[in-house]
Amino acid sequence: MNDFDFFTGSWTVANRRLKTLFEDSDDWYEFPGTSTCQPIFGGGGNTEEIVFPTLGSSGFTLRLFDVARKEWSIYWASSRTGLLCPPVVGTFDGGRGDFYGDDSHEGRPIKAHFLWSEITATSARWEQEFSVDGGETWESNWVMEFSRV
Repeated sequence: MNDFDFFTGSWTVANRRLKTLFEDSDDWYEFPGTSTCQPIFGGGGNTEEIVFPTLGSSGFTLRLFDVARKEWSIYWASSRTGLLCPPVVGTFDGGRGDFYGDDSHEGRPIKAHFLWSEITATSARWEQEFSVDGGETWESNWVMEFSRV
């Protein structure tokens, strides 16, 4: 239930995001961010706000632990749309967190995968992948490298 305790606090974030999705592109752009995460429910959830100063936008994440299923649900919203995206759901195993869900991109149904890895007391890595073929293949499109402030 306390899998995300490592993430409480303030972070600087080095972002790397794919410019064009689903076109076999290798053209990435990089931009900074700052993130603050606060626990709720005694570690059974948390909220995070991330600010992207060079993009003029921010994001909000709500993570909740389902006690009965022993799984996390992760919800994301962007200041650009004000909409809460469908959750990705999953667990941690061996220091790695894998979370999967259904979403859409430009009106097209996709699968989403969030991956947490390389977690230490002062750093962590988050990666987002999408699939247009039901999870047969995945395209990495956003990587965040977190460093504790």
